Amino acid sequence: MNEAATANAQHDTVRGTVLELKSVSRFYTMGDQHIAALDKVSISIRRNDYVAVIGASGSGKSTLLNILGCLDRPSEGDYILDGASVGQLSQNQLATIRNRRIGFIFQSFNLLPRMDALRNVMQPLIYRQIPIRQRRILAQQALEDVGLGDRVDHLPNQLSGGQRQRVAIARALVTEPAILLADEPTGNLDSQTSDEIMALFDRLVAQGQTLVVVTHEPEIAQHCHRVIRLHDGQVVADQLTDRGQHVSAV
Repeated sequence: MNEAATANAQHDTVRGTVLELKSVSRFYTMGDQHIAALDKVSISIRRNDYVAVIGASGSGKSTLLNILGCLDRPSEGDYILDGASVGQLSQNQLATIRNRRIGFIFQSFNLLPRMDALRNVMQPLIYRQIPIRQRRILAQQALEDVGLGDRVDHLPNQLSGGQRQRVAIARALVTEPAILLADEPTGNLDSQTSDEIMALFDRLVAQGQTLVVVTHEPEIAQHCHRVIRLHDGQVVADQLTDRGQHVSAV
């Protein structure tokens, strides 16, 4: 092994692996058809990775996201998250992982319309039985971290699309998750607002966050450091972007 490869291997060891899929398949039955939404997918994501998952409609992106987010289980293979095999966990244990280890960011924001920004961000903390005063402090800080410290009392319909997505990001961050999963996070935003959200993602990754962005937009994918391309349920490419190569060289 040459010096550069040795240095990279040591760096990877320090960063550690957050999740790993080992020959994961997911099958569905529709009538007399047996459909492989995922077919023997093997990927590994390390701490502080910034990964885009891209592919056409029907390529398996949504199925992969559901498995990564512990919303679904593999039909075959193994999913290891933070050292634990997901397939061996009960539904209650999976719910705990979703609440504590995974932050979800959705295209449609999924905010509660009758709750202001602060209470929306506080929601994931309720299940941890954290006292309300502490929940308010943590939610306030999360909103300040995404630049919305002055919008805590605004309802979703009083916020722009970009601001609503920032509230959703704050809600995902407030539990200090091991990994953020963003499902088409710029799909409902104009190009300028999309750039602002991606700049926020850049800052989160620079601070050490691990982030997986599922998208069908090549320009969003190239903003990340690594791109995994799916086609018919299989990984057909997994490579660094120009930005990722620059980061790796630093």
